[in-house]
Amino acid sequence: MQRRAFLTALAVTPFAHRASAAASEDAGRILTVRGPVAPSALGVTLVHEHVLVDFIGADRVTPDRYDAEEVFRTALPHLVALRERGCQTLFEATPAYLGRDPRLLRRLSEASGLHLVTNTGYYGAAKDKHVPAHAYRETARQLADRWTREFRRGLDGSGIRPGFLKVGVDSGPLSDIDRKLVEAGALCHLDTGLTIAVHTGDGAAALGILALLKELGVSPEAWVWVHAQNAKDRPTQDWAARQGAWLEFDGVGWGPFDRYLEAVVDMKYRGHLGRVLVSQDAGWYHVGEPGGGTYRPYTILFDEFVPALRAHGLTEGDIQMLLVDNPARAFAIGVKRAEPPPRSRS
Repeated sequence: MQRRAFLTALAVTPFAHRASAAASEDAGRILTVRGPVAPSALGVTLVHEHVLVDFIGADRVTPDRYDAEEVFRTALPHLVALRERGCQTLFEATPAYLGRDPRLLRRLSEASGLHLVTNTGYYGAAKDKHVPAHAYRETARQLADRWTREFRRGLDGSGIRPGFLKVGVDSGPLSDIDRKLVEAGALCHLDTGLTIAVHTGDGAAALGILALLKELGVSPEAWVWVHAQNAKDRPTQDWAARQGAWLEFDGVGWGPFDRYLEAVVDMKYRGHLGRVLVSQDAGWYHVGEPGGGTYRPYTILFDEFVPALRAHGLTEGDIQMLLVDNPARAFAIGVKRAEPPPRSRS
């Protein structure tokens, strides 16, 4: 049996049918930590930020390592300041085994008035330090079923459902475990319609992800290339955008703006602004550091980067596209299948 037919057969299980039913009920919506909303309710959105992270490793991470009340007190003023800038939604990109805490996020959402969105999936970057042991034993189908259960039933017994998939891979060609995680993400997307955001080390990894998604029957439109600024060449970015992928330039504030301004302006003049997402990768209460270390504010994009974009020729319509329209389109739940290749004539 060919690989695609075999994977398709594996996906057609009673559980997959139940998951598909759940996905159809949520189609076109965004799942926040306080429940589903229409994409139009997101408003101005940051698509890649963090509240809390713990880099101790998958075998040692636990909520007992931090004081949730201290994290709440530390993060809330930053979220309030963001809300005061007119932002309405923040996607919190910390995955399981790296400090994901959906209950804390719900409290912060209620207190700040922001929509917060959390995730399912595993992080295979950082040389697999944050990949749990069972991910090596289980098949991609079994991992996908774990993540689909979280989509249907909620995270960690909280009842809070994830609004996107977060996977991480290292630079270069996909390793065996990274390939498995992307494959599991693809299968979970076909079950749920969740968008697959993949922390991607470089352009070579991005090309591998695109090829694998297509092989598994998933459209590039279901994939967010997280850290697309890491690509060293514009042609790779251009090619991914032409395939329909979302390019996320998400390190705004980590050093000079020039590379981000150039990337966004270049995407505009190549006609790809409708495939671009921008964010800061800010926040970061670091578990294990006194007081969580230095918490990076979420406001630099609004205070400095957006004015710089305007100065470089972006219109108010362009800003609306980047911060409102594109996030709503990118993360609305819906299964996106790859178009089958055309049949050769015999």
